[in-house]
Amino acid sequence: MKEFLSKVRIRVNEYVYLKDPESSKLGKRILSHSIDMIDEMGFEAFTFRKLAKKIKSTEASMYRYFENKHKLLLYLISWYWGWLEYRLVFGTANIEPPKTRLLRAITILTESIKEDGGFAHINEVKLDRIVIAESSKVYLTKEVDEENQYGIFLGYKRIVGRVSDIILMINPIYKYPHMLISTVIEGAHHQRYFAEHLPRLTDVVKDEDAIVEFYKDMVIKAIS
Repeated sequence: MKEFLSKVRIRVNEYVYLKDPESSKLGKRILSHSIDMIDEMGFEAFTFRKLAKKIKSTEASMYRYFENKHKLLLYLISWYWGWLEYRLVFGTANIEPPKTRLLRAITILTESIKEDGGFAHINEVKLDRIVIAESSKVYLTKEVDEENQYGIFLGYKRIVGRVSDIILMINPIYKYPHMLISTVIEGAHHQRYFAEHLPRLTDVVKDEDAIVEFYKDMVIKAIS
């Protein structure tokens, strides 16, 4: 997987950037350091001025790549969904029994992220924390319908669709596959956040990843 990802380029919708940050060293530094800074200080406190100072560049250079910091966050979240889709596709390949494939897919969607090293300028662990804490800011906005028309959220939709298709292979008459899988993804993110910051809102079980096991159990029971 690591060797494969090192040869893969995650494509992000052109709507979210003015200049492709993957096309230059400066662009990749913008991505790398913005992930570090948003993870450290939060999206509200993050600014292009602070980023420019961090990477010893100019604020104007930041605006050559992204119209504003919302578009930068859209880029990072979109990149994450693209990366997760690759993990999902190759993590479930050649698994024939649909139930086994479904359980593997749920594990991929809910497990703690580890840095895979396939993308030197992207720290997947920090980006995962940003997705957990900040991703709702990209769609709980007044611009969501317009951005949706431009296909900004297709990566997320494809992930939900892929796993929903597996559910329908197991139970073709189940009525809520997309609702179930989007609930799993968002719920798992909330539980990871609770586990780190508000532990009395979740459960810790010795010798298991309780979040992964909970959602596997929930999905199988829901579709049975």
